[in-house]
Amino acid sequence: MEIYVVKQGDTVFSIAAKFGITVEKLIIENEIKEPYYLVVGQTLVITYPVQVYIVKEGDTLIGIAEAFSVTLLQLLQNNPTISNRQYLYPGEILVIHYNNNLGNVWVAGYTYPFINNITLKKTLPYMTYILIFNYRITGNGEIVGSDKDVEVINTAKVYETATTLVLTTFSQIGEINLEIEYDVLLNQRNQDKIIENLLNIIKSKGYNGVNMSIQFITESNQHLYLNFLTNLSNYLHTVGYKVFLTINPGLEYNVDEIIFKKINYADFSKVSDGILFLQYDWALINKPPVPISIITTSSLLDYIVSQVPLDKIRIGLPTLGYDWQLPYVEGKSEANVLYFDSVLALAIETNSVIKYDETYLAAYFEYIDNNNNQHIVWFNDARSINSSLKILQSYGIDGIGVWNIMKYFAQMWLVINTQYHIVKTDI
Repeated sequence: MEIYVVKQGDTVFSIAAKFGITVEKLIIENEIKEPYYLVVGQTLVITYPVQVYIVKEGDTLIGIAEAFSVTLLQLLQNNPTISNRQYLYPGEILVIHYNNNLGNVWVAGYTYPFINNITLKKTLPYMTYILIFNYRITGNGEIVGSDKDVEVINTAKVYETATTLVLTTFSQIGEINLEIEYDVLLNQRNQDKIIENLLNIIKSKGYNGVNMSIQFITESNQHLYLNFLTNLSNYLHTVGYKVFLTINPGLEYNVDEIIFKKINYADFSKVSDGILFLQYDWALINKPPVPISIITTSSLLDYIVSQVPLDKIRIGLPTLGYDWQLPYVEGKSEANVLYFDSVLALAIETNSVIKYDETYLAAYFEYIDNNNNQHIVWFNDARSINSSLKILQSYGIDGIGVWNIMKYFAQMWLVINTQYHIVKTDI
């Protein structure tokens, strides 16, 4: 795998020729939406399969898998374009193997139950667990959610992907309800009711476990969360279900320093099957216009590793971009959240040049809007993903959590799948 950064004057034809590949391969693998409008600074992933096969008349996916002693999932991982069609085309080239020998990676992906089915089927081969954002706690220990998750759960099983119910106290628009949060933490009767309701849901829906989302944990209230999670884990573990946690480490700026909450994660790791450290980003965010990444905050990673066994650590890998209007005003400015394709479309529209910051492991560009306002856009590209994985690998961490998988991010999966072996768990 190689990451190429587009230069002035490059075209898909010149780049394909440079690497000795077809234009079709370059466009399809990277899912280039505007192949004739490349952005200077844009990344493209060039892959080097170690074994390929040219489809012949009458070939089937099962037959090819058997002939090369690989699984169907491996073929789907290596050839995502075939994930949503019934037939193979004579003459098309399938990748049998990549030299993905850099180690294992454990991948959890967050989704809403209304994810596009085509996107879901392309993404599931890369998932160890899929975390479904659908259920929230309301008053008196009740849990509400829709039945739209059933199709996602059933599809995930076909792709040997374990499913986890994400439980939050978020409102329907993604805001934390602190009143309900503390009503749960301080009321044993409500806790018992939540556990009972939760068990009924995961049994009836066919989930493999639950992921509790903890967003406002502090040094002073952590004992309350630990008490609830201990009760929850003790109950669910006895009936064979996994219990994972998603914890927001609360990264904040303090002058030139990034600070985080000193939580006793060791105790939380003892009562759970894994902790995913992640900051959720919704439609609007109000942090300063510089990406604060867990992966680039070495002091936080050092602290997490000192507290939690390596095999229980999952680090959040955001796939979203942020568009800030400048100047940034504390308490007032908000950034719009964009998916990768929207970021590139905006760069094309504004005739921008993409740059890359080695400190933050993030790409960015600046532009002036129609009202003469200056903007800066930060986002993750193939370089970000690749560097982040290598940093985690240096710590011995092989677990990542992708926020989120609602849009297929071709470059991310190329970087991961061509270098690492994706772990599938027993379900």
